[in-house]
Amino acid sequence: MKSVPLNAFGRVVKKRILVKQLRSGGRVPAVIYGHNRQTEILEVVQRDLELLIHHSHSENLLIDLSVGGKNRLALLQEVQHHPLTGKFLHVDFHEVSPDELVTIFVPIEKMGEPEGVKTGGGVLENALFKVRVRGLPKDLPEILHVDVTHLQLNQTLHLGDLKAPEGTKILGDSHLPVFTVAEPTAAVEVTAAVEGAPAEPEMIREKKPAEGEVAADDKKDKKSEPKGEEKKPEKKK
Repeated sequence: MKSVPLNAFGRVVKKRILVKQLRSGGRVPAVIYGHNRQTEILEVVQRDLELLIHHSHSENLLIDLSVGGKNRLALLQEVQHHPLTGKFLHVDFHEVSPDELVTIFVPIEKMGEPEGVKTGGGVLENALFKVRVRGLPKDLPEILHVDVTHLQLNQTLHLGDLKAPEGTKILGDSHLPVFTVAEPTAAVEVTAAVEGAPAEPEMIREKKPAEGEVAADDKKDKKSEPKGEEKKPEKKK
């Protein structure tokens, strides 16, 4: 990772209302820590920071930070943005030494279109978006480009399959999936529905009674009918 220059200035204001005034004046509050130093509060020009990040592939930057006329090598550790406007609210710098091994999170970016998507009708799923990479500051990448063109349908690219840039090491469980070419969800659901569908119930038809026979239901109905009172014969006088 190549270092880029940025000017920073010592900051005195700490109170929230004064920090808001600082932002209104086109400055962004910042801090720098690490390398066996106490945390220092700084401020940077908002426009300078915008240009710096705008011309970069990511917010992973190695910065040659000039503070009070002294240059200090630092990683852009964290940038806080306003949730609505996207403006910079605060910046953290992590001071490092050129010969110090450091670990950062590097975003993953795919390269190409998988064969399983082009010819198999699959869908590329991204399971991991950032990986931890360890190395010297100058060797750390801003972005990790991953070739996915060879992936076939139902194939997965794992963390252990990724190639680390020279002088660096990718950390984490090597079995973690990064990219997978999966079957389309709709096709899977239709197949599962067809395979799991219950068999159509067999229709049982009632047997018609033969000529002269009485249906069972009719017999029941006749049995259930109340009998009328039997008429007694009159006695002769």
